[in-house]
Amino acid sequence: MKAAERAPEACAFRCGGKQLSYAELDAASDRLSRFLVKQGVVRGDRIGVFMPRCVETVVAVYGILKAGAIFVPIDPNLSAGSVATLVNDCEIKVLLTQPPRARVLSRLVELETTLECLIGTPEDFETPSSIKSFQWHACESESTGLPDVGVINPGDPAYIMYSSGSTGTPKGITHTHYSGLSYSRLSIETYNVSSDDVIANHSPISFDMSTFGYFTSMLAGATTVLVPEAHTKFPASLARLIEKERITIWYSVPLALVQLMLRTELPSFDMSSIRWVKYGGEPFAPRHLCALMKLWPHARFSNVYGPAEVNQCTYYHIPPSYADGGDEPVPIGRVWNESAGLVINDSDEVLLNGKPGELVISSPTMMQGYWARPDRNANAFFEYASEGVSRTYYRTGDLVQRRDDGNLMFLGRKDRQVKIRGYRIELDEVERALSGLPEIEEAGVFCVSTDDEKQIHSAVIPEEGALITAEEIKSRLLSVLSPYAVPTVIQVVDQLPRTVSGKIDRTTLTKETEQAIG
Repeated sequence: MKAAERAPEACAFRCGGKQLSYAELDAASDRLSRFLVKQGVVRGDRIGVFMPRCVETVVAVYGILKAGAIFVPIDPNLSAGSVATLVNDCEIKVLLTQPPRARVLSRLVELETTLECLIGTPEDFETPSSIKSFQWHACESESTGLPDVGVINPGDPAYIMYSSGSTGTPKGITHTHYSGLSYSRLSIETYNVSSDDVIANHSPISFDMSTFGYFTSMLAGATTVLVPEAHTKFPASLARLIEKERITIWYSVPLALVQLMLRTELPSFDMSSIRWVKYGGEPFAPRHLCALMKLWPHARFSNVYGPAEVNQCTYYHIPPSYADGGDEPVPIGRVWNESAGLVINDSDEVLLNGKPGELVISSPTMMQGYWARPDRNANAFFEYASEGVSRTYYRTGDLVQRRDDGNLMFLGRKDRQVKIRGYRIELDEVERALSGLPEIEEAGVFCVSTDDEKQIHSAVIPEEGALITAEEIKSRLLSVLSPYAVPTVIQVVDQLPRTVSGKIDRTTLTKETEQAIG
């Protein structure tokens, strides 16, 4: 671990009052890797990480990689049945965990899975005879130094990250050591990350945004603050954490930033340490973005785009002038270095002159493929040759349009385009129109199938103190949308269902509504 050689005493990770220096992380992950090998782990084995945000999670990640194995982050809030599904899909034999997950683990070991070993259970935890169980301190007697697992090649898989399932069944996205390292290099270059930075890791390890804190920070020799889950639920405590830790780079979905701004007295906190704010995953409502840029004029703001299959592939550094009343959506920007992007139509023809189409991306950060899903892999990639050179592109499924200045505008998902009564409707466009109303804090738009037809439905959260009815919302929408695109049903709610990454869970909205309709 080169960072441990350069600055062994520098803080690598902090979380909830505990911290690890680079030297301590290097030694602890060495010991874990040797313990894993003793338990029969061999190169290429998949090892589950079923843990909350804590410094031990980092030890788990790097211990697994040093053993030549593949780490599989699993959302610590999943049910035993959902964990079992992922365990069996990846044929996971070893699961790293923590005592707070004991209740779920007790149910998990009763299910039929490929598990053979649990590490990190409470002392009195009982397992079937077919499953070994160890506490974390069992690794402490191991010596340091890497185990003999042979040469780990750049093309070897490093981690498998499951999609949130917000648009269907979760898929195992397989990234290699090369794609992970490429992301780290390019993100350091794009955001000028250095050893002086203190990076807030707001995302759970099962969400691709976390790779900035787990990988990029390590390569730069920076410090990562893993934000405890309790702080993510209470904006005031999160603001205090940012102030106390002197965070320099923030990266999250827009929701976390909007809640900071709307649910706290943000100007009363000292946020002068923040030099860069990155957001991604979903569009940031322009009025909220402008308001935050005015509160933090000392910080740079960037829109980050990229499906988990490529981690990141475009960026847009927002000019400070946008804060002065910007009401237009922010571009997703340009494809970053060492990468290429094309806009194609349904016939796989490359589109020019700003015509809208699907974005396909070729990047060193691109996944190897979906785990054990040759059917999906066959449809996920696109081959294109230019000037005699052929490249493989990933089909993002996102519709974009290239502006005259070269920046890409995100238009929506291909699978979010519906046809109702003969009209083609972009659900993301309807959602943007709703979120643009000053009385609406956030909106989720989805399509519901009834016995007779398809209908557009929406669930909206009003701004605090705003008094507005569904009929008033519909009336306001008629000034910006065609009548056929105005939702049939608009439900005013206090909160929206979320995926683990903080995105609106439109699949759950659809299912719950269809069940209610019957």
